Amino acid sequence: MVKSKKKVVLITGCSSGIGLSLAVMLAKDEKKRYRVIATMRDLNRKDKLVEAAGDAYGKTLSLAVLDVCNDESVKQCVNDIKGRHVDILINNAGIGIVGPVESITIEEMQAVFETNVFGVIRMIKEVMPDMKKRRAGHIIVISSVLGVQSVGFHDVYAASKFAIEGFCESLAVQLMMFNIKLSLIEPGPVRTDFEIKMIQEVKERECPGADPETVHYFKNLYLPSAINIFLAVGQTPKEISKKVMETSKPSFRNLTNSLYAPIVALKYADESGDLSVNFFYHMLFNLGPVLHYTVIAMRCPIFWPGGRLARTR
Repeated sequence: MVKSKKKVVLITGCSSGIGLSLAVMLAKDEKKRYRVIATMRDLNRKDKLVEAAGDAYGKTLSLAVLDVCNDESVKQCVNDIKGRHVDILINNAGIGIVGPVESITIEEMQAVFETNVFGVIRMIKEVMPDMKKRRAGHIIVISSVLGVQSVGFHDVYAASKFAIEGFCESLAVQLMMFNIKLSLIEPGPVRTDFEIKMIQEVKERECPGADPETVHYFKNLYLPSAINIFLAVGQTPKEISKKVMETSKPSFRNLTNSLYAPIVALKYADESGDLSVNFFYHMLFNLGPVLHYTVIAMRCPIFWPGGRLARTR
């Protein structure tokens, strides 16, 4: 019997979170269908991944240095792959930012776009020509539900996700003629200790340029509710990775958390956009305390089993 050739999977941002989980899960695939190249900017941060990979490390999983914000780094990484052959590209590397827009510098905004938008585009541009020649390939972009429907204080992060979703929506149409699949994965909150620490640090940080009323709503209403939402309905990186793997024929857009479907539906229920804008306004500014205690209640075993800390991608 002829053994089927392993598919080469290149994943960005594998030092933690979804990237780490996906790399390990694919490398440990029982059917041994994949050869995973897990990348990160700094290989000094590889220990957690290597430990999780266990015996798969050095067999079905290898490591490579990659900075998605650097043209030469991207090119070198792909050139180091035999025949530049990548069957599946998973764009996972990303950074988040939250807070009043007045307190976020243009430089900080540019850094978010450099990774979340141009980093993804760099990777796609590097592997796409070879995929076109073979008329085969799958490009996966880890986006966010905030790339479909934004919420308050995520202005810049949501803008970066809206941008990459628009880019992918156009590109997906073009790639169909080359038999190349493009899929967006749209998680909601993702539970990581790193993210809860980041939110706590944000709460203690000054918000230069923002008026006191806005800072009050951000720190005393939004952040406590956000933490509780993470705890109540957040998914683990492993849960999201399973969603990616379990879908043999993924759609273009793939929400990983069904609880967010009604929120997304608000956007399309009213073409004027007023319904979703007014809904989130009242939830944040008029019903903030109600939202806060509602999500606390959702953490009870009666409503939702086992809450942990989370992240919104």
